[in-house]
Amino acid sequence: MSNPDMERPEWLENLTAALSEQSRLDRVVALRPGIGARPAAVLILIGDGPDGPEIMFVERAAGMRTHPGQIAFPGGAAEDDDHDLADTALREAAEETGVDRSGIEVLGVLPPAHVDVSGFDVTAVIAWWRKPSPVEVMDAREAASIDIVPVAVLTDPRHRAQVHHPSGYTGPAFEVNGHLIWGLTAHLLDGVLDLAGWQRPWNRRRELPIPARYLTDRSPDRGGPDAH
Repeated sequence: MSNPDMERPEWLENLTAALSEQSRLDRVVALRPGIGARPAAVLILIGDGPDGPEIMFVERAAGMRTHPGQIAFPGGAAEDDDHDLADTALREAAEETGVDRSGIEVLGVLPPAHVDVSGFDVTAVIAWWRKPSPVEVMDAREAASIDIVPVAVLTDPRHRAQVHHPSGYTGPAFEVNGHLIWGLTAHLLDGVLDLAGWQRPWNRRRELPIPARYLTDRSPDRGGPDAH
């Protein structure tokens, strides 16, 4: 991370403007809109790195009941003491990564998306990492690692593909540091890249298998392709 406590960079302008366009936000979650289920939130935290914008992810611990080992945004279920879903996302991110939430500026939220495998409606909270702080795994039972990935890596056509789940689901995917980002996390990421104008052309006919290690949810009554 560079230039601590800075003003918003120019490359955030398109994204900030798009967050006020409801029709564009609705399209991001059109495949799986919320159904009024139990609320949860994830934090899409965007910082300014040496190569431009970058986004923070967590690798879920291998022992998690749902989505073990998968790459996701930090987040979790809303609690009664949370002021709103932005507060939920910030609290969960701080609990998982130790990030100093006072250095984070919330830009906006996406409409809720339903996650069948966990039964939650997940709201993505998009934020600017105005004053970067150190991060590390705070609870090894929840997270195995933290990865801050440049958008230039995420949008590299060599790292883009589609995945096809045995259930029939097909959706976007990103290859990053030996991992595959797919499911809801990939849908939200793809949507944010669209909103921000950061997408680059890629081969949408390229298809990758979903690694077996990502298909081991321990919730037999809740099948589905969602990742977080």
